[in-house]
Amino acid sequence: MIDVGVRPDDHIYPSATKACAVLSRIDIGRSIHCVVLKTGFDGDVFVGSSVVDMYAKCGDIRDARKVFDIMPKRNVVSWGGMIHGYTQLGEADEALRMFKQVLWEDLDVNGCIFSSAIRVCGNSTLLELGKQIHGLCLKMSYDSSCFVGSALISLYSKCGVIEGAYKVFDEISVKNLGMWNAMLIACAQHAHTNKAFDLFKRMECVGMKPNFITFLCVLYACSHAGLVEEGKYYFELMKKYGLEPGDQHYASMVDLLGRAGKLQDAVSIIDKMPIRPTESVWGALLTGCRIHGDTELAAYAADRVFELGPVSSGMHVLVSNAYAAAGRYEEAAKARKMLRDRGVKKETGLSWVEEGNRVHRFAAGDRRHSKSVEIYKKLEELGDEIERAGYIADTSFVLQEVDSDEKNQAIRYHSERLAIAFGLITFPPGRPIRVMKNLRVCGDCHTAIKFMSKCSGRVIIVRDNNRFHRFEDGKCSCGDYW
Repeated sequence: MIDVGVRPDDHIYPSATKACAVLSRIDIGRSIHCVVLKTGFDGDVFVGSSVVDMYAKCGDIRDARKVFDIMPKRNVVSWGGMIHGYTQLGEADEALRMFKQVLWEDLDVNGCIFSSAIRVCGNSTLLELGKQIHGLCLKMSYDSSCFVGSALISLYSKCGVIEGAYKVFDEISVKNLGMWNAMLIACAQHAHTNKAFDLFKRMECVGMKPNFITFLCVLYACSHAGLVEEGKYYFELMKKYGLEPGDQHYASMVDLLGRAGKLQDAVSIIDKMPIRPTESVWGALLTGCRIHGDTELAAYAADRVFELGPVSSGMHVLVSNAYAAAGRYEEAAKARKMLRDRGVKKETGLSWVEEGNRVHRFAAGDRRHSKSVEIYKKLEELGDEIERAGYIADTSFVLQEVDSDEKNQAIRYHSERLAIAFGLITFPPGRPIRVMKNLRVCGDCHTAIKFMSKCSGRVIIVRDNNRFHRFEDGKCSCGDYW
């Protein structure tokens, strides 16, 4: 159009910027923005909103905010673009602040804005606030929207209320693929494996074609239940639907085989991959090696990781632990030094509990909480009680070269234990204690929490970075397989 001298208008610019957002081509988006400025369309609410949306979806929230702030007039698209952008980047506080501002200005809120706000609550495990927004959706008749439904399923699942996710799923009569996938991953994370398989069959019956995310969900369910043959079946079924497995599907298969102890089969899968193994593939193998104590293969996988070039901080820690478990402390120290040299800090292990609309966070050995004295007193009492019930600390999960007393102290005050103790002294009897954790729960804490649930008579739900564990009467929903 520009080449032949046809001037774009307020219909053309939004279409062009939307194309840039879909393709993540921020370079072309910037060029179009420049043409917008030159042709005087920057004051148009539709064009300006599309530019905001483009920058936000391409991850440049600063430029999105600059355009947003100077817009003479804003509409639901510009507000929605900003809220979605902050949500994508994990800027929960700012996303929720803008959502409240939209409500305050009495703008017409659409399903996109509602779903973004709900996803913020889910990602931040703000269950009570999420419920309030759910109530607003009901009042404004957005409860039947598939986009809102998917976000609500994710909210309730991530906050450990799987029953709420099922309720939302069942109440929406017309479901899109996003809703089916959201429910599938919820079932997988909560160890409702048979329910996940049933959902997949229902999808086929109603003519809903699964996509690559659908198969990731069912493979995840198989992996965390040790169902090797079922996993192989779904992996092969992808071809029937014309889907080529990607690196994430291969990583899921390696994870499935590794967790099941079939480490050589996992290596065989990696060797036969038509694409180069990624960080996630080697990480899955390292996880299997750690679970089954194959330090030699773990060290081999760690060596392959460093051939990939720069990797994530989490992978550096995984590699370091693999070397330490194999007794190769020099290489373990080297892996951690590389992390420090890059100026990247190891992710701090945190656990948190929501009380009303307030989130209480804990780190290992943390004594900054206002109820710290009561928390540690309760933890000491609980520690004595579970030891009398048969609990014996497994300090093999402490990989530092320290003596046994230091190892016992290190493992005794892990963040999830502090969060549980806080829940026990704060929440009324009969109320489940829901703890969220950003890292994988260690094997010793998993054993300890089983004893805690039996001795306290409480249901304790712990979400780590992989899945949910529901502890009740000394047993865990994962069946000690995670």
